[in-house]
Amino acid sequence: MPMTIKRIILSVFLSLFVINISAQTSSGIPLRRVVIDPGHGGKDPGALSPDKKLREKDITLYVSKKFGELINKKYPEVEVYYTRTTDVHVPLDKRSSFANDLNADIFISIHVNAAKARSAKGVETFVMGMHKSESNLEVCLLENSVITLEDDYHTTYQNFDPNNPESYIIFSLVQSASLEQSMILADYVQKHLKNGPIRVDRGIKQGGLVVLWRATMPAILVELGFISNSEDRKAMSTTSGKNKMAEQLFKAFEDFKKQYEAGMSVNLDAPIQMTQPEEKTQKVDQSDVKRVVEEAKKGAESDISNKSNKEYRIQIFAVNSKLSKSDSRFKKEKNIKYILEGKTYKYSVGAYPTLSQAKNDLSRVKKKFNGAFIIVVENEKIVEKIF
Repeated sequence: MPMTIKRIILSVFLSLFVINISAQTSSGIPLRRVVIDPGHGGKDPGALSPDKKLREKDITLYVSKKFGELINKKYPEVEVYYTRTTDVHVPLDKRSSFANDLNADIFISIHVNAAKARSAKGVETFVMGMHKSESNLEVCLLENSVITLEDDYHTTYQNFDPNNPESYIIFSLVQSASLEQSMILADYVQKHLKNGPIRVDRGIKQGGLVVLWRATMPAILVELGFISNSEDRKAMSTTSGKNKMAEQLFKAFEDFKKQYEAGMSVNLDAPIQMTQPEEKTQKVDQSDVKRVVEEAKKGAESDISNKSNKEYRIQIFAVNSKLSKSDSRFKKEKNIKYILEGKTYKYSVGAYPTLSQAKNDLSRVKKKFNGAFIIVVENEKIVEKIF
């Protein structure tokens, strides 16, 4: 086979795979830098109360600054940055890039929710991912709509249309390298926020949120409550209520900081795109390409499956406490197992001898656990992650 064709086939093969590099922080690594993002601001008021007197941008700024003050007071060694400290408009892409440029350890975006149904109430926390329900989509449409206030937003956000649900397919191609840690941080936030002043726990959700899209560190978006609901609105309209929210966020930060510095698993997975030098155009027999790729895939699977101490599983989520086997989330799933890394319980389902079998079942599992991905387990240790 001509060398040029071989190179093109190799390029096709490599384009089907990415190399995932995983690492763990050793104990004693401090959490030093936090970016707090008060949602909306300036010409973008965010969600409004029915009488339009209470504005999301004011609530988020107050809670964010109070939250940061609590961190500074107890942990003066931690650097706290804000995407805004006054009533100004900050484009969504600038918020996460600000955190990236600072090499922040975590990014927390603070918002207030709203819904057409006035009965909707409670606190919820989002991590990057694909929305699985209409309610999740509604939140994403609302939070992302602010990009239309920016000049030439189609260019900035790569033709992303926040008002077109079909446009959200773009997020199915984005894999957050820090998804597990984002989920753990979100878990702590929900654990504390539900203690009041708003006590309805709407849980942790995934959604295609532009503000989290390009963040390179554990990143979450917190919805403090519904400004459209009279009970939630009452809590967030008082100074004591907003102070309490800030205190609960601080407790969540403190719990996460302790686990982080105790040696929690910090996912440094980053897909490395394998590229080949540009070749001159040459007609290639597509059947040869398909045959070589399939043979290479089978060979790779065989190398792993022949080793009896390795198997493929599908990791569904990671939490900071052991769950009961009767947990409703495990219903109808088989081979439910967990691997304890540091203080993090990483739950998985299935046990597959080959990668292709795991991939065949992944689409089904993702319908229930949107952030699911394949792991390779050896001697009950995760040795590789395949997104």
